[in-house]
Amino acid sequence: MPNPASPAPPLHRLRWLAPALAVLLAAGCASVSTTPATAPEHAAALAQLEQGQARDAAQRLEALAAAARGNARNALLADAAFAWHEAGDDAKARSLAAQVDVRRTGGASRARFALLQAELAVAARQPAAATAALAGSDPATLPAALQARWHLAQGQGLEAGGDIAAAAGARARADAGLQGEARDGNRREIERLLSSLDDATLAARAAALPAGDPLYNFAGRALVRRGLPLPRPFDTGESWDFSQRAPAAADGYRPPRKLAVLLPLSGPMATASGPVRDGLLAGYHAEGRARPPVTFYDTTGTPAGAVAAYARAVAEGNDYVVGPLGRDEVGAVFAQADARVPSLALNRGNVAPPPGHLAFSLAPEDDGIAAADYLLAREHRKVVVIGGSDDNGRRAVDAFRARLGERGGSVVGVVSVGEPDASGNVGDVSAQLVQAAVAGADSVFLAVRGAQARALAPQLATAGFSSRTRVAASQLLSGTGKASEDVVLDGIVFPGEAWPARGVAGLPPYSQVSEMLPTARGAAARLFAFGYDAWLISAYLERLVTRSDGELAGATGTLRLDGFGNVARQPQWSIFSGGVPVPLAGSGR
Repeated sequence: MPNPASPAPPLHRLRWLAPALAVLLAAGCASVSTTPATAPEHAAALAQLEQGQARDAAQRLEALAAAARGNARNALLADAAFAWHEAGDDAKARSLAAQVDVRRTGGASRARFALLQAELAVAARQPAAATAALAGSDPATLPAALQARWHLAQGQGLEAGGDIAAAAGARARADAGLQGEARDGNRREIERLLSSLDDATLAARAAALPAGDPLYNFAGRALVRRGLPLPRPFDTGESWDFSQRAPAAADGYRPPRKLAVLLPLSGPMATASGPVRDGLLAGYHAEGRARPPVTFYDTTGTPAGAVAAYARAVAEGNDYVVGPLGRDEVGAVFAQADARVPSLALNRGNVAPPPGHLAFSLAPEDDGIAAADYLLAREHRKVVVIGGSDDNGRRAVDAFRARLGERGGSVVGVVSVGEPDASGNVGDVSAQLVQAAVAGADSVFLAVRGAQARALAPQLATAGFSSRTRVAASQLLSGTGKASEDVVLDGIVFPGEAWPARGVAGLPPYSQVSEMLPTARGAAARLFAFGYDAWLISAYLERLVTRSDGELAGATGTLRLDGFGNVARQPQWSIFSGGVPVPLAGSGR
């Protein structure tokens, strides 16, 4: 926060000050330091502190302070107190801090001392005091790591004071100085804060942010997840270069010059790659305008194979890469220091997409997030969750619970079910369901397959949930297809693909294609649609990146970017009616 305005100086002082300023300006002086130079001994102790020798630095600074006077003594005491804090001795830090006259400190010493006071306030569970402690100090005088801590403390103070948007902004300013789990955790906190804002407030705050503000991409991602428009394109810096592509058509079509596709054409994942390959080629051949040559490279389904395939694709002059498909493969390609050719990975890796790269997936987590947003948009905030024992179900449930909690909802009960036995039973969970109903559950989230859902239907009805909103993950469709059996699923809403539900421009009807191609039939249809969308994103990438309304009506749903290198997908919602999935009108966004 800025210092309060000082009184204007007398006119006679301005008369002699003006010539001095003129001399400085004529000399081309860019800035004038108002902070006295740090004594060599003081600077040496601070160097120890930055090298991680906090205790030695604290002792040295304290000894220097004992022999100093005036402003120098206050600066040394402030830095010694901070050094003891870094060394883990907060009692000693408080003792020295009590001797500091903060009005006689400035520059980095003032900022370190302010950070000390703010972090002590947070540790004492008095985060509101952190904002006042930081007032008047400048984080820009600190190293990057300490700047991040300064902004984190500020964010905690602002949140305690009720300014949620400003708290998110402070945490966003900390992002660049964080790494690893600290950065991931902070980003989750930013998402939590933004999730608590209603649509109108979020949109207004995002629109008010200046270009380059570190909060904008976070706010934009929150808008995209809610299916809301962006006030302007994401801030992507110099991540994208389309100058080598042919000029864009009126609809934004601007494909790469030479396209490489990395898929596991051999090995244990080869079966999954078939539908993806055929879907991509269906979109490719459906395009009547100029198309780039496309080459497929076998990754063998291994990280080493993916890295080798990417290197070969680069060496052979491809200017855009689609793939690889496996999670470990994606992580290996993204982790390369020289991944200079942009790519669209077909999964999420264990590292974030580097600049110029994207990740596109049909992950179970997406279903959980979409289901939570669907319920919250309809004011359902108390949910009972029913999950299966498989990995997809667990991942969907975890993402659902996190998203619901971020946006102010709550899970009033979690019910786990196993695989149906020979008689189709999954066990009696009716008591748990009744308990959840009594606790006020107004809706249900089902992360189970079709056979499990059919077995649960009578128990849900007995507990009174057949008349309440029931949302499922897309795995609900696994094991369905007979209307006479699936009629018990009537009323359950689930996210799916747009192509089978309502058709997509550029692709023949699902019924027609599925009759001709086994890779577009049944469960494989989802991967076929996924491959089609991979071509679509590659061909219309510039439109997605550079336009605030840059979205694509894809086969898997409405596609947009989220500002952090991920393709966000708004699914097509459908509902079981008469034992048959029927698209919900207007649910593509």
